[in-house]
Amino acid sequence: MVRLIALVASIGLADSMNPSTVLPALYLASGQRSCRHVVQFTVGVFAVYFAGGAVVALGPGQVLLALVPHPGPTARYVVETVAGVVMLIAGGLLWRDRQSLAHHELPAPSTADKSSAVLGMTITAVEFPTAFPYFAAIAAIVGSGFDPGRQLILLVLYNLCFVLPLIAIAVTVAVAGDTADRVLTRALKLLQTYWPALLAGLALIAGTFVILLGATGLASGGHGSVARISRRLRRVLSH
Repeated sequence: MVRLIALVASIGLADSMNPSTVLPALYLASGQRSCRHVVQFTVGVFAVYFAGGAVVALGPGQVLLALVPHPGPTARYVVETVAGVVMLIAGGLLWRDRQSLAHHELPAPSTADKSSAVLGMTITAVEFPTAFPYFAAIAAIVGSGFDPGRQLILLVLYNLCFVLPLIAIAVTVAVAGDTADRVLTRALKLLQTYWPALLAGLALIAGTFVILLGATGLASGGHGSVARISRRLRRVLSH
């Protein structure tokens, strides 16, 4: 359970620096009643992201789990390793294109015609089908074989990590007072300039960490799993 908590938290934190959610929160923080708007936006993001993850995990995820109701250590460690590889691939693609992406100015979100909560829900619903890091974490959660209650707890943990920057923005507005606008404006400029490199770096770090979790499990905690996999590969290659 501890290793899965570490896996889920690391992917969630890497995914949290998503300009699709952080950028609107920074814009909302500069308006009137800014703290209230950021909190409402955060609640909207959390609600839709968690609901979407729960539907995937408790729907198709449980159907797949029913085919292998008691996944062994080897299967769980392989899923963890694959989740890390997905993160590395995503981070590598972002890093490769970081300069071209940085030259495209991120559009300012339209906040005039909808409430902050609805804005958060709308953005998250649109982004959800392409939330590959989230899907990697969900795969690891479902593959753990834990009961639905513990899977939901892990999804809550992921989403708390995902909205952590939004919570930090709300806290900054509430605590910093008159200086909050200057601090958040500087953060907005930095995000607009360096978000591809920042997001790529976090994804690469998280992916490496998750792969290490899976690999060390295969090497030491999989009850001879490495040897079994090697024997199977040799049999396949010999045919």
